[in-house]
Amino acid sequence: MTDVSMRQMLEAGVHFGHQTRFWCPRMSPYIFGSRNKIHIINLEKTLPMFREAINFLGRVATDKGTVLFVGTKDRPVNRFANLRQVVAVRLSITDGWVAC
Repeated sequence: MTDVSMRQMLEAGVHFGHQTRFWCPRMSPYIFGSRNKIHIINLEKTLPMFREAINFLGRVATDKGTVLFVGTKDRPVNRFANLRQVVAVRLSITDGWVAC
């Protein structure tokens, strides 16, 4: 996988967080600020952790391990479905889950 830059993350909108009224105080170290009532994620902290996650997933794949992707939005689920066609992975998609 090619190395991801901070500029690419900005262009992809990775820095946009949730609305400021819906937030968890434990996230405060990772929030750069807010604009138009949307939290802005600190990409200087996100980028190294993203790279660490990619390296971890690479090791899991090398060891033929299993990765569980969980999401609630249709767009990422569709991307995972496309990934299934490219990589020999098992994929199970559900329309919902039991809430806490």
